[in-house]
Amino acid sequence: QVQLVESGGGLVQSGGSLRLSCAASGLTFSTCTGGWFRQAPGKEREFVATISWSSVTRSSADSVKGRFTVSRDNAKNTLYLQMNRLKPEDTAVYYCAVRPQSPYTSRLPDDYDYWGQGTQVTVSS
Repeated sequence: QVQLVESGGGLVQSGGSLRLSCAASGLTFSTCTGGWFRQAPGKEREFVATISWSSVTRSSADSVKGRFTVSRDNAKNTLYLQMNRLKPEDTAVYYCAVRPQSPYTSRLPDDYDYWGQGTQVTVSS
């Protein structure tokens, strides 16, 4: 049974930092594409960042570029999202996702097979 368990969300002031973690089990994490998405109230789920299984290829949305960094530790089966210089508009539920047996990155939610339960990030002004 595949499980993705997220942690690290919370309430932070504008300009602050948080690191989200996503612990995977039940699959070969080292051969998965990893991704982070977010969904704010009343809005559609949007792409945040993605990383290839080798960490060689990464990309992020323009809205978070230079502030957020995606990384992974295949030995720990964990995906990370380091979020710096947070803004109120970053407030959302953040989801991790993986696509097994894929060496590529992807910005499309439909490309991912497994999703975490989501973790709330709230940035106060």
